[in-house]
Amino acid sequence: MSISTKHGDKGLTGLVGGTRISKADLRVDAYGTLDELGAGLGFARSICDDAEVRELVKEIQRELFAVSGSVANPRAREKDPPDVTAAMVERLTAEVARIENMDGIISDWVIPGDHAAAAALDVARTVCRRAERLIVALEAQSEALGEFVIPYVNRLSDLIWLYGRLLEMRAGVDAHLRDDAHKGANWSRAW
Repeated sequence: MSISTKHGDKGLTGLVGGTRISKADLRVDAYGTLDELGAGLGFARSICDDAEVRELVKEIQRELFAVSGSVANPRAREKDPPDVTAAMVERLTAEVARIENMDGIISDWVIPGDHAAAAALDVARTVCRRAERLIVALEAQSEALGEFVIPYVNRLSDLIWLYGRLLEMRAGVDAHLRDDAHKGANWSRAW
């Protein structure tokens, strides 16, 4: 068996269920961006020295296959059980709360780049937000998605940001935007 099927040579690809659509379709862009996110998380994981964060990121990479499957399936709302579940969203929410409750984890915006793995996670977070925008646009077109896909991706971007801050905190890195020479409003939830 070869991965080069030549089925996409005319610019079409197959969805879950066999429907052929343009590779320029919003649905393909959305699940392709989730694939990019998985690769970005893999890069961040590959340069991360923190065993806990590495394992947590790897679990997210596994779950992204379910999220992508739901986005690639035009009948995802009809699927029972769904690919993306309330329990998956709740797990991310609990992990966000766990990290947010650590002393010193959130105090300001950050400037990525002082810690390699945290910076890689910051890049992955921006890809996650782009995936979220595409998924929301797809949903706005009345395309079928599982009901927990948007909440999952929304929560995931928050968590990826927090993993970057956790790595910086554990490494003693001060990546805060504000300092004595750069005053202004501190961190807000508006990122």
